[in-house]
Amino acid sequence: MPAAATPKLSDDALVEMLSLMRGADSVELKLTIPESAQRSAIEALGMDPLGAQVRLVSFFDTPELTLERQGVVVRARRVAQKGDDSVVKLRPVVPAELARGVRESPMCMVEVDAVPGGYVCSASLKGVPKTAVQDVIGGGAPLRKLFSKEQRAFYADHAPEGVGFADL
Repeated sequence: MPAAATPKLSDDALVEMLSLMRGADSVELKLTIPESAQRSAIEALGMDPLGAQVRLVSFFDTPELTLERQGVVVRARRVAQKGDDSVVKLRPVVPAELARGVRESPMCMVEVDAVPGGYVCSASLKGVPKTAVQDVIGGGAPLRKLFSKEQRAFYADHAPEGVGFADL
């Protein structure tokens, strides 16, 4: 059976992606490796599977996935031996069109995620919550407690009208 063809970017899409990369802080190349090829890929990349970091990631949205349709991502995660973090992310974005205060924030990260046949540029405001993610997930604290004032303002500027943290 022949291997599936890898999707290719058009010349125009490639030019646009390269333009977005100029305004980005990082680029992530993402791919899916079939289970049958994972061991050889790990070896070829020189990875140590025992050095992997365990992460528990929680995404928040309405039951209708209103945020996803708007291009807004609200996420919190627990990372073994590292601690908790939270993110409000907007995608797609054009780096040059971000508000200056957001782009200049030390908590702002603009990245281009490239996958076979496509890409997306996103802007994230990351934070270290003062309330434990586990407490919020367990219902002991409101979701908004995981996010800084700056993150909540970024969310308010981009979330659909009438969808607050209490609605997620």
